[in-house]
Amino acid sequence: MAASAGSGTGAPATVVVVGSVNMDLVAHAARLPAPGETLIGDAFAGTPGGKGGNQAVAASRLGAEVALIGRVGMRQHGQDLLKALEAERVHTQAIRRDDQTWPGVAVIMVASEGGENAIVVVPGSNADLDTQDVEQGAALLRQARVVVGQLEVPVPAIQRAFEIARQAGVVTVLNAAPAQALPAALLALSDWLVVNETEALQLASTVELPGDADEITIARAAAAHLRTLGPRHVLVTLGGAGAWLLGEAHPEGLHLCASRVDAVDTVGAGDTLVGGLAVGLAEGLAPARAVALGQSAAALSVSRSGVQQAMPHRSELPDLPDLPALTAAALGAAGNA
Repeated sequence: MAASAGSGTGAPATVVVVGSVNMDLVAHAARLPAPGETLIGDAFAGTPGGKGGNQAVAASRLGAEVALIGRVGMRQHGQDLLKALEAERVHTQAIRRDDQTWPGVAVIMVASEGGENAIVVVPGSNADLDTQDVEQGAALLRQARVVVGQLEVPVPAIQRAFEIARQAGVVTVLNAAPAQALPAALLALSDWLVVNETEALQLASTVELPGDADEITIARAAAAHLRTLGPRHVLVTLGGAGAWLLGEAHPEGLHLCASRVDAVDTVGAGDTLVGGLAVGLAEGLAPARAVALGQSAAALSVSRSGVQQAMPHRSELPDLPDLPALTAAALGAAGNA
């Protein structure tokens, strides 16, 4: 395939994201359709997305210098996707431009009532990201403070990026979404494993739970199992119920409360949280406070429509409270960083 490296400043990045770049095709309706049902929608938009692009934009808006390693098909939407990243101050020099393929596309349905969503992703050029593409971004990986990966691109590419990062002493964050079986070597290279409740249960499928287990009990059991697979920290996100953090700083586990917000659109909330976590870790925040930064950003994002356009800037976020407040009360919804 004809592909070329992108142009850019070449400046070192605090956060490097290795992952997907998609065009999101978003349809809004009063509710999600039942199988076989056709609904008349309220609105439609085509906006930049992909878990890699989303997490890069979230981190950039929260104050990090960010680069993205990925592969973008140029047959349609490609140039628009690159321009959108550059407009968000994301360095694109390590993105491969592929003239022969289509970029990734996500078809998203959003319920106007409650903000629930259903998503189908067609990987396009994201499926072609390989270890050679990652090697070409090796200098950026070594200069980063945090490297983030997800699973909308091939696992070998993420694993190679984490190998390079680990050799350089860079913190690695794996957002294991969408969930799939993972090689032990990748989990061992992951300083942080971030999953939602559904993904946690898929990865920890052998864990036995009582039939009446609540969200926290499920998260606690899944996180304990997942940590035995190699990650130094496991974070299970629970939406409005907060998140469960298990790791070196909190070996018994810690429940971090979520902000109380009226959700308008939940698409991209997880990516916003991961981007905020990466920024917090890059800034040297303690694990719980880094998670809280991500939670605070995600809470504000779901109160708005859209994905990347809903992601907050750092100046919009409240100050982070100390650990007792993070575990005992919801974060505020306004304030200054």
